[in-house]
Amino acid sequence: MTPTSDLDRVAMIVLRYMRRPLFVLLFVYSVGIMGMALMPGKVVEGETTHMNLFHAFYFFTYTATTTGFGELPNGFSEEQRLWTIFCLYTGVIAWFYAIGSLIQLVQNPHFIQAMDGFRFARKVKSNAEPFVILCGFGDAGSLLARGLSDHRMRAVILDADPERIKALGVRDYTVPMPGLHADASAPKHLLAAGVEHPACRALVALTNDDDVNLKIAVMARHLNPRLRVICRSTSARHEANLRALDNVTVVDPFEIFAQLVSRAIARSELHNLNAWFVGTRGVELGAPVQVPRGNWILCGYGRMGRWIHRNLQAHGLDVCIIDPEVDANQVEEGTAIVRAHADHAALMTAGIDDAAGVIAATNRDADNLSTLLSVTELNPQAFRIVRQNSHENQVAFDAARADLVLQHSLTTARRILKLLISPLVQELIDWLAGREPAQTRALVARLKAAVGEEPPHLWSIRLVPSQAPAVVDYLEEGGSLALGPLCCDARAFPARLACEALAVHRDGESIMLPDADFPLSVDDEILLCGTPWSESMLQATLHNPYTLHYVVTGVDEPRGYLFAWLDARRRRRGAHS
Repeated sequence: MTPTSDLDRVAMIVLRYMRRPLFVLLFVYSVGIMGMALMPGKVVEGETTHMNLFHAFYFFTYTATTTGFGELPNGFSEEQRLWTIFCLYTGVIAWFYAIGSLIQLVQNPHFIQAMDGFRFARKVKSNAEPFVILCGFGDAGSLLARGLSDHRMRAVILDADPERIKALGVRDYTVPMPGLHADASAPKHLLAAGVEHPACRALVALTNDDDVNLKIAVMARHLNPRLRVICRSTSARHEANLRALDNVTVVDPFEIFAQLVSRAIARSELHNLNAWFVGTRGVELGAPVQVPRGNWILCGYGRMGRWIHRNLQAHGLDVCIIDPEVDANQVEEGTAIVRAHADHAALMTAGIDDAAGVIAATNRDADNLSTLLSVTELNPQAFRIVRQNSHENQVAFDAARADLVLQHSLTTARRILKLLISPLVQELIDWLAGREPAQTRALVARLKAAVGEEPPHLWSIRLVPSQAPAVVDYLEEGGSLALGPLCCDARAFPARLACEALAVHRDGESIMLPDADFPLSVDDEILLCGTPWSESMLQATLHNPYTLHYVVTGVDEPRGYLFAWLDARRRRRGAHS
């Protein structure tokens, strides 16, 4: 759907609703003007005068505006005054009818939607900055939009709920975020949102309906096969269909939630690093949560509960399941099951007295908060992990003071934000998950030494002419460059900048935690973590050949023709002597 087609739709609606009022006005004016021209005027010098068509039209024009300049060109006869009275009343009625029809048109929902679509498509078409199409503005969608705004990346939003789009207008985003109330699975709305726009970087399907998400992904793949698609799915059937599509990334919020829970329990140092990377409130790097070892109680065995149970078992933890509808056939043999709601009696039966911790993971916030109260009363020492389903209940969960609160919409938004802003970050976390904990602790020590107490600042650079012209020219001329010299501080050489290189992506392969001697090549993508100031200093090295030469060789070359000539002359004298 292009702006032209939207404009045509607006024009059709206007003509449809205003056709009859316009005809009424035209008829009243035509009859009035013709009648005024035919009515006999006053007798002047023995001849009856008549008003010509122009004077009649002029008279009707200023009469309609209630200006009242007087009777022109001569005083009216009785017949003309009688006709004027008739025309005034019919004109007022016709104008009231036309104005009422116009007000009804402006309030018509089809007209409003067509105008919104026209303005929305025009904004998207005129946008030259990179943007993301966000389909679905629920909890996860609004949190993702906030994260994109914090990174100054634009988004175009589609949602079927008009109230959510209205709420978009009062958000204080740092970049424009146009939104449209529309069915995101309709191709015309995807086209209006810029699915074929050259500045569109990705499409994210985050509606609460897996069928709609699948349809959005399929439509986007047909409309723009090169566009990256990120799709949320909680269904195994839909996930299989999505993974069969090329260039589609599937995000399962239940899997992500379960992964975070299991890492918080079994790999607390890795959970701490990941939480620090995504900017979780109150997280200090190198200070992971202290989770006790022992048996765990899992309250709730739905789709998320099954994922949590699977991940905990993979780490060798014993789990007792509390759920009134749990199917024993879905649980591995030997797992303790309590078929009941997670109240006092069920928790006692599950062994709350000597349990290391409890995970309240049902899809109802009230039940999860009630479980927390029971656990606090029965075993205050137990570690409490709780699932928060609705962002609106944030105040209640803050008051509950659980040891770990995980909101699945927030974890989903953060995972997608990492995929959009710094995809290598998640690759690094997954890579560390398969390594010994000592490697994660060593990285944490390096990051603490480089960044200190400041919040993390992640950014990526790509060694291409548009982002690193000085480096590309240097490498293409045969020079060799390693990570260590590139990250040196030109203002305090040979000290290093306050940053660490986390990964290098080259030819479809990612090299994690490269050392200082790692040789760089053109088109490499480097993920770094440091401070905003270190990024600014590194940008100077990437763009300035003199700064680059200095950090590589330690020699400050003279700049300008005169200083270069003097330096060359000095060198020649030194060689002859």
